[in-house]
Amino acid sequence: MWSSEAWRGRAVALLIVPLLAFVAQGCGFQLQGRNRLPEYMSVVHVATEDNHTSFARELRRALDASGIRVVEDASAASTTVRILKDEAGQRVLSVSARNTPEEYEVYYDLVYAVESRGNEVLAPQELRLERNYAYDETAVLAKQREEQQLRDAMARDLASRVIRRLATL
Repeated sequence: MWSSEAWRGRAVALLIVPLLAFVAQGCGFQLQGRNRLPEYMSVVHVATEDNHTSFARELRRALDASGIRVVEDASAASTTVRILKDEAGQRVLSVSARNTPEEYEVYYDLVYAVESRGNEVLAPQELRLERNYAYDETAVLAKQREEQQLRDAMARDLASRVIRRLATL
């Protein structure tokens, strides 16, 4: 059977867990859930020059995860998210004494706007993300993969930011 010490430990745990939950709720902590987008955004068209960029794919995935139907036909959509600029690139941050790159900066530039039934809901918004990574010329393939992973992560982050912005409309 249970000893009195075991019962006390269990009773303390039963008191502490609800207390921690109450404190976490009081500070504004909230588990990440689906973003609630406005009703007029129930059917969205993503207008972009290139449907296959990392950001365009991630935005469609994030919209779908938020319960929004994404359509290819703009006339069937209640809202259009226009991607005016979707550009990723890199630049050298530092070089060695032998003039070989040692560190790169990967960036992702984005400009988007939102229209609903011909009315501008959100004026063009500009977002830019940058990440740095060290370059090793002995591991070229691994560094190329790291660069691609950074770009994909930035695209996911940008899509998440756009969804959160749309949720505030």
